[in-house]
Amino acid sequence: MDKFMQAVSRFIRDEEGVTAIEYGLIAALISIVMLVALTGVGVGVRTTFTRICNALSTALGGGLTCA
Repeated sequence: MDKFMQAVSRFIRDEEGVTAIEYGLIAALISIVMLVALTGVGVGVRTTFTRICNALSTALGGGLTCA
């Protein structure tokens, strides 16, 4: 019974896996924030290029097709 209690005590005090889990959670959070931020930037870039394309199309007399 004493060995069992020692094993349980060691298991409770062991924190090796906790650090790896914390780093994993931090990496996941950073990834989510980057994904959300880049999605917003992508929409803005697409809108800007569409405006440029439309302006060029108008300047050239409607010869461009903007997607």
